Amino acid sequence: MEIYNITRQVVLAQEVQVALRFSKRLKGLLGERSLPVGKGLLLKPCNAVHSWFMSFPFDVVFLDENLVIVYIIEALPPFRFSPVIREARAVLELPAGIVRWSESRVGDRLSLRARFS
Repeated sequence: MEIYNITRQVVLAQEVQVALRFSKRLKGLLGERSLPVGKGLLLKPCNAVHSWFMSFPFDVVFLDENLVIVYIIEALPPFRFSPVIREARAVLELPAGIVRWSESRVGDRLSLRARFS
């Protein structure tokens, strides 16, 4: 799956894993050594994350049920908790710097779409 910022007309990640099961959401990026540019993780349902035991910072994008950005944390460092964002229904984790590079903002609408090779 690919995640696209419709408002900014830019691809945020070409390869997005979608974590719908509790066990996948709980694991998240734990155990990964990095999150390469072009990759991402969508946690659903989700309205808060942590970076305990992570070894790298990452961008965190909170989304409502329509995939509209409701809150952003750029480069969440290791060993931190995000706030609980009540209106969030999903969280997109991206490599640190992608939010700034794409100029993504609260209010932007995203889309998740299948990639065809």
